[in-house]
Amino acid sequence: MNREAMAHSHPEPTATLHELQEPRKEAPTEASPYLSVVIPARNEEGTLGQVVERCFAAFQELACTGEVLVVNDGSTDGTADVLAALQDRFPTLTVFTHRRSQGMTAALRHMFAASRGEIVILIPADMESDPLQDIPALVRHLEAHNLDAVAGWRQGRKDGKVFASAIYNLVMRTMAGVPVHDANWIKAMRREVIDSLPPLRSDWHRFLLMIAVHQGFRVGEVQTSYRPRPAGSSKFGWERIPISFLDVLVVKFLLTFSQAPMRFFGGLGLAGIAVSLLTFLYLTGLYIFADTQKRPIFIAAGILAIIGILLLLVGFLAELIVSQGERIAELEKRLLRRDPE
Repeated sequence: MNREAMAHSHPEPTATLHELQEPRKEAPTEASPYLSVVIPARNEEGTLGQVVERCFAAFQELACTGEVLVVNDGSTDGTADVLAALQDRFPTLTVFTHRRSQGMTAALRHMFAASRGEIVILIPADMESDPLQDIPALVRHLEAHNLDAVAGWRQGRKDGKVFASAIYNLVMRTMAGVPVHDANWIKAMRREVIDSLPPLRSDWHRFLLMIAVHQGFRVGEVQTSYRPRPAGSSKFGWERIPISFLDVLVVKFLLTFSQAPMRFFGGLGLAGIAVSLLTFLYLTGLYIFADTQKRPIFIAAGILAIIGILLLLVGFLAELIVSQGERIAELEKRLLRRDPE
């Protein structure tokens, strides 16, 4: 058999092994929308339809493209039926369903990952915020002042959470440096802010602006109108105040020390060792000049020195863990650049 016949008998492969195992995905042809509105909803059948309708009306008001994403977070009323009817009317409405309630943070995490807009806007499903008024106000203020994120500031608020909200916002301004008066209300954020968010944990939706400020993004606010909820009931109560305060401390700690844990553990360790050394010097002086021994103090100083040394070791281990995590993240980025599929 000649070479030509052999070539026809054994044709060259036309696809790599990877291509045979996993078909190549087609690149999306539809242009990404300019705005993405994300709406967490739980038992909001009385207001959700109006909220979604007015979101799409806001896109027309701004003369831009937009999409709306809604998470039905374990609703037990007719929210699912309302969403099904809305999807028939609005092709760019995307609905995700949680069979049981997982909370607002889980809902936002889901919608942030699926959103495609250059600006992502968080709107509640209860009509306390009117999307037709507030979405244009947020977007125009964001663009006019060249901000990365902007929050709404409720004017004329008269619900039962004003005092608790004032405490929360005072803590956010003083402890976290967030320059707004209503950090836990509607907000618009550029895509860069969304992509830079760390993995969000329980109730961290309250600290989106805190994280943005820590990462150096420009944050501002714009005044918006407040309207009482026309239907349904609030899902938040006073019992969340101590939990929120603890969460503020946790987020502040992680933002400050997650990339430099030795500063925390090493600082405590060095402080403990310094105190124990000063105590030993004091006890030595007492023994030499006053012929006096303070054995309980001596034992306590020794334990404190051991704890300080252990904290230093924990700091070194934490630095190794952070270093390995950064290497893994960099490796994942390289692999994604080589094979984005």
